[in-house]
Amino acid sequence: MVREIRAVEWKTAPPLAVGSRLAFVAHFLGRRLAYTYQVVDHVPHERLVMRTAEGPFPMETTYTFSAAPGGTRMTLRNRGQPAGFSRLVAPLMAAAMRRANRKDLRRLKQLLEAP
Repeated sequence: MVREIRAVEWKTAPPLAVGSRLAFVAHFLGRRLAYTYQVVDHVPHERLVMRTAEGPFPMETTYTFSAAPGGTRMTLRNRGQPAGFSRLVAPLMAAAMRRANRKDLRRLKQLLEAP
């Protein structure tokens, strides 16, 4: 797996709301990444937008949810502005992130649709 989220910890008390902070530890391209997301937009059952409040580079992740035949369609968008060395390898990182996201979403779909 290119990227693997190893841990998530609430930094603010649940439930999820605008302002909530969650700390993530992941592995990406063989490196450990620790970052904290802050929820900047949340419309239950429609949209969740989180931005890094702390981490190696600025990133925003948007999840949108909509009705689909037989279930729910979820879309995921990651945006970021790498700096320094990361900027030089950004095209490779983008391709690796797309592959990792597709794999993660296939696994999530399996888990959610399992009996």
